[in-house]
Amino acid sequence: MAGKDKHLDRLHIDESDRAGGKSRGGIWLLGIALILVIISVFAWRSLGGAEPKDPPDPATQIAPEPEPAGQRTVLNASGYVTARRKATVSSKLTGRVTAVLFEEGSTVQKGQVLARLDDSELNAQLQLARASQRAARSLLAETQALAKDARRQLARTQQLAKDGVVGQAALDTAATTLDALLARLANQEEQIRVAGQQVALVETRLEDTVIRAPFDGVAISKDAQPGEMVSPISAGGGYTRTGVCTLVDMNSLEIEVDVGESYIGRIRPEQPVLAALDAYPDWKIPSRVITIVPTADRQRATVRVRIAFETLDARILPDMGVRVTFLAGETEAGDEGS
Repeated sequence: MAGKDKHLDRLHIDESDRAGGKSRGGIWLLGIALILVIISVFAWRSLGGAEPKDPPDPATQIAPEPEPAGQRTVLNASGYVTARRKATVSSKLTGRVTAVLFEEGSTVQKGQVLARLDDSELNAQLQLARASQRAARSLLAETQALAKDARRQLARTQQLAKDGVVGQAALDTAATTLDALLARLANQEEQIRVAGQQVALVETRLEDTVIRAPFDGVAISKDAQPGEMVSPISAGGGYTRTGVCTLVDMNSLEIEVDVGESYIGRIRPEQPVLAALDAYPDWKIPSRVITIVPTADRQRATVRVRIAFETLDARILPDMGVRVTFLAGETEAGDEGS
């Protein structure tokens, strides 16, 4: 039994070792907890919770535009940019295009050549008309010489008749010859005038083969190419063009809007307007009412209003959509306030 007790004593755990083991385990747990706290703090800061957000920079904020002083909105409407001066440029005669001397978007001046038509046939007619004019002048010179001689012959015959050398028949013959030559001179002079008018007509038609810009503007379309036929009328079906380009005077741009009949009383000429293009909605363009067209559309119950831009800009293009705000003037606002 004594031997067994010795062995049992060896298996006994000392209380001091047990206490030391507990203290070391607690240190490990405390360290793990501290690491978890540190990780949580870093995660919280990385998500932005530790530092307050900076206030927004006022310079980057887009504030709504205030209404002009003393004015308020009385009506909103929408419409389109239109050009008061716009033309489809064509020729006065039917012909084949030989040259097109512009491109879309190019600025042209009044009188600038836009296109040329085939003028070979007209050049031949002009040469023929000038030749006829020269021939008529040559005949006139010949007849004038004959008439001059006939006058001398008549004068001699009259003297001989006075002297009794020749009879009345010879005198009548000389006078008749002169009258015939004078009549021929008048006819030939008229033929020369007709030949001159024929030359002028062919020259005018020849000038019409050169298509020029009728006013200063911008070519917004190119409707014909070399080799195609153009005509001032719709001839030849789809194979003939009625114009070579569409020209717009950019200085004549304005706004047209349709306003309901029930609201037209809020609008007056020279009324201030703010316009905003659909392409640039944040750009407010000062404008004014030009006129209220004195007729109504019975189908839509609207009245057309024309509006002028105070200042034109290259960004404003024909047929752009636009929204307009009609403003009450200072006088109207003051009357309503009193």
